[in-house]
Amino acid sequence: MSASSPSARLIAFQGEPGAYSQLAIHQVFPRRKTLPCAAFEDAIEAVRRGRAALAMLPIENSVAGRVADIHRLLPGSGLHIVGEHYQRVNHHLLAGKGARLSDLKIVRSHVHALSQCRKLIRALGLKAEVAADTAGAAAEIAARGDKSVAAIASELAGEVYGLVSLKRNIEDAAHNTTRFLVMAKEPRRVPNKGLVVTSFVFRVRNVPAALYKALGGFATNGVNMTKLESYMVNGRFTATQFYADVEGHPAERRLKLALDELRFFTAELTILGTYPGHPFRRDPTQSAAS
Repeated sequence: MSASSPSARLIAFQGEPGAYSQLAIHQVFPRRKTLPCAAFEDAIEAVRRGRAALAMLPIENSVAGRVADIHRLLPGSGLHIVGEHYQRVNHHLLAGKGARLSDLKIVRSHVHALSQCRKLIRALGLKAEVAADTAGAAAEIAARGDKSVAAIASELAGEVYGLVSLKRNIEDAAHNTTRFLVMAKEPRRVPNKGLVVTSFVFRVRNVPAALYKALGGFATNGVNMTKLESYMVNGRFTATQFYADVEGHPAERRLKLALDELRFFTAELTILGTYPGHPFRRDPTQSAAS
């Protein structure tokens, strides 16, 4: 991809214009243009085929947990993690111009957004309806022009679709934060200094105490593992794959030794990326507010 080509300036994301993923792109890459994609697979494919330089993908939320499908897609994506971003999620109750709270009967949004705003939905006595994504729900509300239906989405979505915010910051938890991964076709060289994160997936051999033995090297070498998640592979209950984040650079002796020991006990190990750790890891006030 030529640095001067239009696609070199594009960053792909899943969802409609106004999605939280687009908001994250605006925070990290304020001068870059965005490419909306219908599905996570489409955003990945856009980078793989050179239609976009990067993809911004949500991986987990402090309230809702893991983002469905992402862990399954990452190992086979052919892409590399080159960065991370923590985005504070501030939900808005959006409705058409002239609508009032007393007019509302239904609220639509992504299932995670609805679950993050249960208190307000219950307090207003609204019927919650699941939509494909937050920005898509906002777009639908704008097109319908029905004052009895509202959407839960970002302030950006309200601006994009000409909706008004009847209530802001309606999420139940003040810590509501989404972690995003920045994905690229090629890995980037990261200096072995400061806070560095290495992400990988592995599958242990189906033998007793395999996971215990595989992880022992991280403890004995003083490597801080900040995340470990398991998920099923190919519908097989005996083929569990693990996703892990550790603090450290593979060039460091301690992490190199830990990974060597991990390889001895695994049937498969794939490094997904080594990248600078976001300041949020040390100071939770450093996430970007929307």
